[in-house]
Amino acid sequence: MLHIENLEYHVEGRLLFAKTSATLADKWRVGIVGRNGSGKTTLLRLIDGSLSPDSGHIALAGRRRIGKVAQEAPGGQTSLIDTVLAADQERTALLKEAESATDPMRIAEIHERLTSIRADSAPARASRILAGLGFDEEAQQRPCASYSGGWRMRVALAALLFSEPELLLLDEPTNHLDLEATLWLESYLANYPGTLLLISHDRKLLNSIPDHILHLEGAKLTLYNGNYDTFARTRQEKLEHEAAYNAKILAQRRHMQAFVDRFRAKANKAKQAQSRLKMLERLQTVTTVVDDHKVSLNFPKPEPLAPPIVTLENVETGYSPNPPVLRNLNLRVDMDDRIALLGANGNGKSTLARLLAGRLTPMGGHKRNSGKLRVGYFAQDQSEELDYNATPIENLARLMPEAKPQLVRNHLGRFGFSGGHAETPVKKLSGGEKARLLFALISRENPHLLILDEPTNHLDIDARDALMEALNDFEGAIILVSHDAYLVETVAERLWLVQNGSVQSYEGDMEEYRQLLLEQRRAERRRSQQENAPPAPGPSRKEQRREAAQNRAALADLRKTAKATERKLAKLTEQKRKLEAEMADPDLYTSDPERAADLQKTYGELEKEISQLEEDWLQTQEALEKAG
Repeated sequence: MLHIENLEYHVEGRLLFAKTSATLADKWRVGIVGRNGSGKTTLLRLIDGSLSPDSGHIALAGRRRIGKVAQEAPGGQTSLIDTVLAADQERTALLKEAESATDPMRIAEIHERLTSIRADSAPARASRILAGLGFDEEAQQRPCASYSGGWRMRVALAALLFSEPELLLLDEPTNHLDLEATLWLESYLANYPGTLLLISHDRKLLNSIPDHILHLEGAKLTLYNGNYDTFARTRQEKLEHEAAYNAKILAQRRHMQAFVDRFRAKANKAKQAQSRLKMLERLQTVTTVVDDHKVSLNFPKPEPLAPPIVTLENVETGYSPNPPVLRNLNLRVDMDDRIALLGANGNGKSTLARLLAGRLTPMGGHKRNSGKLRVGYFAQDQSEELDYNATPIENLARLMPEAKPQLVRNHLGRFGFSGGHAETPVKKLSGGEKARLLFALISRENPHLLILDEPTNHLDIDARDALMEALNDFEGAIILVSHDAYLVETVAERLWLVQNGSVQSYEGDMEEYRQLLLEQRRAERRRSQQENAPPAPGPSRKEQRREAAQNRAALADLRKTAKATERKLAKLTEQKRKLEAEMADPDLYTSDPERAADLQKTYGELEKEISQLEEDWLQTQEALEKAG
């Protein structure tokens, strides 16, 4: 479908793509990965035609609609639902034409086309997408102008998804989403009917959705089969294989060079020495990109405190003079706690984080901190507190006036700021580097409790992995708010659910929470359908008996379908387990790379089939509950 051939492109004299090629097939879901600044967003702009290559070309087979999120968020007095519906330009134009058309043949053509593009179900589809992204039915009727920029970007994403372009381009689509909306988007994109190119730093998203990974490195594109974890494993094995090969070649070169140096001057060995020189010229090492860009994060160790370090008793909190956002909070935090806050945006997660950080005071009840408690608080908007004209050293030194310069430097070194990097003006730092500087600032006093509200917004995958490792090594307590499900799953040991003005412990895991959200959305959809359905006349006794018989037959069929699905799931799960065992053999990738590629492709297809079967099983169970 998409063919990139000998692509070359420069930005301000810097080479981003150097005669590189790749071919992507129809219906593929491709994750685009690479370090910040490697050219991922530029590649999407070259594909959609916003930019033109310096040389080479990008060809898209057939007349395919390309879709990407609009750069400007929708505004004005148009409602959210109408804004999304308007994204289907053909439907909008046909409906407008139908109002004024008089030719019977043309009217028939219009209605035939409206039927083929599912125009009658469009409002329901648009509503489901908006609901998945966090807008209930009441919110969908409000004008776009009544929402903040972040929420309106969700509307822009909803409009794009609703339009269903054949080639969907998504650049960090979760940036404006909470965890709940991210989980919904993951499920939606896993079944997207067209071709998808996805740039994301969300590891779980890159594992759940793509069946291929396109890697940008050294101005080249390399295509891998499978999801992100498969790509990372395959690439690591490739690097190790290349390193071993290079070591072998260098050893041979040293041996030959020693022979040449020893016998070049001797007449009876001169010919052999010349032969060795020619062999040396032919011995080429493999060019390997060395991963010397590892991100460094290391939170300092606090001294232990007796539990609990924070206690809330019947606390109310919010923003006076408005009513409390959260009520009846009875919570405690200990030094060894790793707690993630769940709940949709607007339910009070950030409010609770500010309360625990001491940025908000209780409106009622009692909050008690350990006398020696020190808190490090990372807020979403905290980068505004940085002095952009100053260096990292100057920013930190102002907060540590008593500290010696070397101590300031040592602390910055924990977060990857060493040497001249620590003396670079903040305005020249990337978003990820600013985030790391904030980690350094909030941890300058060796906090016992870290409260992190969306800490990964500007971090790439390597930096997120470094943050995960640093948090798992941290010996204090952690309160985490994040839309990155992978970070939540790997760091959090406890989950608190913030909803309906209260905070409760959630006993399930993240997968159970995802299923809970899916069930809640189905229940809301059923309730909405029931409320909007016209009242039906009561059936006669004969109709009741016939309906009862039909229901019994339908129940039997549903139970049969559920059992068949369960048997197939068990069979596919066993196949998946055997594939994983075979793919775990590192020798496979060097001894039989074609077999490895086939296994990865089969594994990806198997994961998709299992995911679809699980969804089918849930729908069958839902139908059984409804019918029973």
